[in-house]
Amino acid sequence: MAYLPTPQQLRYLVMLAEKGHFGRAASACAVSQSTLSAGLLALERALDSQILDRAVAKHPVFTPLGQELVVKARAALSALSAIAEAADAARAPMSGPLRLGIIPTIGPFLLPCLMPQLRERYKALRLFLREDLTERLLDQLDAGLLDLVILAQPCACGRAEVLPLAQDDFLVAFPPGHEFTGKRSIGGAEFVSEQLLLLEDGHCLREHVLAACSTDLKREQKFAATSLHTLIQMVAGGLGVTLVPKLAVDAGLLSGTGVQTTKLEGVAGGRSIALAWRAGSARAGEFQTLAPVIAAACRSFPDYDPG
Repeated sequence: MAYLPTPQQLRYLVMLAEKGHFGRAASACAVSQSTLSAGLLALERALDSQILDRAVAKHPVFTPLGQELVVKARAALSALSAIAEAADAARAPMSGPLRLGIIPTIGPFLLPCLMPQLRERYKALRLFLREDLTERLLDQLDAGLLDLVILAQPCACGRAEVLPLAQDDFLVAFPPGHEFTGKRSIGGAEFVSEQLLLLEDGHCLREHVLAACSTDLKREQKFAATSLHTLIQMVAGGLGVTLVPKLAVDAGLLSGTGVQTTKLEGVAGGRSIALAWRAGSARAGEFQTLAPVIAAACRSFPDYDPG
């Protein structure tokens, strides 16, 4: 009987092809690099065929057979996911395990409000959470490691189906005693002269903020924060100003920092909070049922008054 690769081996193969790097592929599969490499080597030995040309370069180079197997592995993983999803959908709606990914500029602010509502509404639902950057979450969604992702648009969502939930506007955040203090709003000309603080590369919010700003603000950054909380501490320390999502502000991001906010005139800046799942998922109906619950949680905070 012919050897049948395991789903995990197929995920390793697909992720390595997509990421082009052993370390990044291992991270996307939530395993160590040595585990991923050992899994692929075991696959080669079981098939008695060479998938990777290890003599060519340090980065992964697939043999012709390896390239063909990547295509077939994608199709196989999609079929396996469809089988599991069909079984899940046949059970009582919103029951059993649900693997939810969420980005770090939404998770800490939305989940404290959302989780109690989900536990109350769907008592048979077992929710597993993973917080990570958008690109890695979408990789894991595509690989079948996640069922659903809460992210912010605009973003490159690949083959995923995306359902917008709520608009999340940006506010200007500035340190205590700043000249913006007391202003209900400021113009773009006032904002452009300030030192703009941003999150580090990889956070979609960084790109969203830059898109909301004029090109004059796209200058070299000496410092970048790893999280919104760190970013606000940098603002509180007088290092500059930034744009922050209203969702995070309403959820208490600024508490105890002295940082204040106001509106930015003439800029339609913001992001759209959205749900993403694999195209054709048998659980799409369940995910659409979740959408209004998550959207309501996004709007459940009292409006923040920057005045």
